[in-house]
Amino acid sequence: MAKDKKLVESITARDVNFAQWYTDVVSKAELTGYTSVKGCMVFKPAGYAIWENIQKELDRRFKETGVQNVYLPMLIPESLLDKEKEHVEGFAPEVAWVTEGGLNRLPERMCVRPTSETLFCDLYAKDIQSYRDLPKVYNQWCSVLRWEKTTRPFLRSREFLWQEGHTAHATAEEAEARTRQMLNLYADFAEQYLAIPVVRGRKTDKEKFAGAIRTYTIEALMHDGQALQCGTSHNFGDGFARAFGIQYTDKDNTLKYVYQTSWGMTTRMIGAIIMVHGDDDGLVLPPKVAPTQVVVIPIRQQAEGVLEAARGVAEALKKAEIRVKLDDSDRSPGYKFADQEMRGFPIRVEIGPKDVEKGTCVLVRRDTREKIETAIRDVPAQAARLLEDIHQTMFSRAKAFRDAHTAEAGSYGEFCDTIETKPGFVKAYWCGDRACEDKIKDDTRATSRCIPLEGGDAPEGAACVCCGRKAKKLVYWGRAY
Repeated sequence: MAKDKKLVESITARDVNFAQWYTDVVSKAELTGYTSVKGCMVFKPAGYAIWENIQKELDRRFKETGVQNVYLPMLIPESLLDKEKEHVEGFAPEVAWVTEGGLNRLPERMCVRPTSETLFCDLYAKDIQSYRDLPKVYNQWCSVLRWEKTTRPFLRSREFLWQEGHTAHATAEEAEARTRQMLNLYADFAEQYLAIPVVRGRKTDKEKFAGAIRTYTIEALMHDGQALQCGTSHNFGDGFARAFGIQYTDKDNTLKYVYQTSWGMTTRMIGAIIMVHGDDDGLVLPPKVAPTQVVVIPIRQQAEGVLEAARGVAEALKKAEIRVKLDDSDRSPGYKFADQEMRGFPIRVEIGPKDVEKGTCVLVRRDTREKIETAIRDVPAQAARLLEDIHQTMFSRAKAFRDAHTAEAGSYGEFCDTIETKPGFVKAYWCGDRACEDKIKDDTRATSRCIPLEGGDAPEGAACVCCGRKAKKLVYWGRAY
């Protein structure tokens, strides 16, 4: 086994060099590849299949809440982008511009969409006339382009895939309800489907989305103790509506502005899966999102009855609607085992000549390496039980890690020392002053991740961890990707 394992390229240990470990896993599990376009990546089949499963499940959940999918152009005229000043200023450093079409210079520059608020506003200004036209609850699956200076596969690339929801409502209350609804949808998806525990919260004014009155977020903790923003939901109030003239005639025959929201989740969730669950042998994929949930590996497959039995197991799993792969390649079993572990398939089935004689096989869990001998006829039922247990075990393990790496700080000295020596979240009270938030970032490179939705108000007598004045909010702080 050890000799065969060398056939699969080694992966840098997480605790030796986490960044290199991440790069090794992405490369050797063949999730992405580099391209001739600097800062942009190829989604290889293994990586894109994970995104397809994310997309499929999110789309199902969206539609249960009344969302309809649309598609808008990728080019935005500069004059349209300029209509909302705060929004355009927030994205200006990352915008890529198209200035020529064919052989002719364009009469107006077009930006390649960094996000599509302005295009949706232009659409809504044309389509919304009456209260009968509301609400509009739209989403689009697309790519966006942001000219990032530093890139890393999945986590930060110039072109990436995402979904962006954009809704319009008659009242502020309806918009706030939708904003919260989508935040909770993202949180449930992360925990129930990806086995990633998250903190639900609201961004500070400094960290909120450009043009929003409130931004809500789900924040997760990676194995190296850094935070990752995993999904955001924004309440725009009527600011965009006023800038773009999106009005409707209400039941009382008066003109009113709509209230809007926007919400999104991206391919950086694949990076989150890798960094929350992966280990020194490679990927550990949560079963619900894994493109292959079970790999069947025949041992001494040339022996009588082995390959036939392996095919029978694979077929039975397929009929049970479990995503299965039969590895009947001419590689050695040891190589196949190491390859399966590196690619993160949740379960492997080992079946050899002696197993065939006994009518049994061995199921091996990727998350714990536990081996379970099972009658061949019982494999589908056993695999289904194991897949559910693997999800729960992975979620519990990740939650225990997050909780163990969430500290509290009562003084500024304690805060700075904790940020430096104990990577993870630090919970500390804050006065609400932007100057304190800036000082914390300047001194420690930690940013405010969120004000938790539950328990976010500071109790009477609590003091700001930075200035010592009366605190207003409890904040999760941390260094982040």
